[in-house]
Order: sequence, then structure tokens, then C-alpha cells
Amino acid sequence: MKFYDCATAPSPRRVRIFLAEKGIGIETVQVDLRNGEQFTPAFRAINPDCTVPALMLDDGAVIADAIAICGYLEELHPEPALIGTTAQERALVTALNRQIERDGFLAAMDAFRNATKGLKGRALPGPHDYEQIPELAARGRLRVEHFFRAMDARLETRQFVAGDRYTIADISTMVLTDFAAWAKLNVPEECTNFRRWHAAVAARPSAKA
Repeated sequence: MKFYDCATAPSPRRVRIFLAEKGIGIETVQVDLRNGEQFTPAFRAINPDCTVPALMLDDGAVIADAIAICGYLEELHPEPALIGTTAQERALVTALNRQIERDGFLAAMDAFRNATKGLKGRALPGPHDYEQIPELAARGRLRVEHFFRAMDARLETRQFVAGDRYTIADISTMVLTDFAAWAKLNVPEECTNFRRWHAAVAARPSAKA
């Protein structure tokens, strides 16, 4: 297998953390997003969507989605379980992770990509150009604040996002929290449960992946 990564991008970081937690080593190729390598014919042949991460399998098939990659790796390496050990647990963690992506990741992306000068004309990742919409940046900032407060309430009675065990839901929430900080969106001081949780997961060796 070959993993197409970008060390500075949030989505492939989720896969790197997942790999580190599993103790899996995969050949990795860095894609220079800053200088537009994702738009070159060579990379378009790997992933026409011009995004990372992408995992090329031994038979040449490509999985071009962070969570799909993690799901594939969990099937190959079920321990430690980061998605679930039963059908019910996998369904609950997957649903929670989708909610985190919708209410947190996409909101932070809107806030960041619609307001960052260096992304003018590139408000969305992918092969097509889209102009920035300031109103979406403002709405994204509000949605992220709501996400932080809702997650703080959730973590009042849980050690980890999905319960008593570290899962992909913790990986997604930590990565989006660090990504939101790029847009100067930080967890409010009063969200003590969230801050306690973030300090704990950020101290895991995998967080440096």
C-alpha cells in the first residue's frame, strides 16, 4: 500500500493518528498542496478529486477519503479497535463521527477557507475553483462555537467522546479542534470538560503523527 499525505493538512492527519494508534507503518508520499502538486496530471491520475489523503492498494485501487481509509485499516488490523468491536458499537461511533464532521469539521472549514486571503478563489478543496463567501465564514465560526459547547456538555460524563474508550471520534474531534485554531477559533475557557479531554488526547504519542 502507498499513503498519499500532506503533513500540514488536517484530513490526512486523522489517518496518520489512526495508523500510529494501530502501530501500522505504510509507505508514505508527501503531496505539496501549497504549490499545487495535487493538480498535476500525475496526481490527478491517482485521485481526480485532487485531495489528500489517498491510499493506493496493492492492486492499484485508490481509497480517497480519510474515514474510508480508516475503516479499511480497521478491517485489516482490528486491534486496538478504534471504530468498534460489535455491529452496534461500530454504528454508534460511525454516526457520532459523521455528526462531528458535519457540525465541527465542515463548520471549521467554512470559517477558515472563506476568510483566508491565501485561499481566495479556493473556498472549497477539489478540482474546481469557488469564490469565498464571507457570510459562510461568519456562519462557520458560530457553528464551531456551538460545537465546542455541545461537546463540552457531552464530555461532562465521559472520559472520551464516544464513552470510556478512545476511538476515531476522538481523533476527528482533536484534529478539527486544532484546525479550528488556524481560524482563531479556540475552545472557550469555560468549557473545562472539553479542555480536560483535549489535554489528555493531545498528550498521546499518536497526536504528534
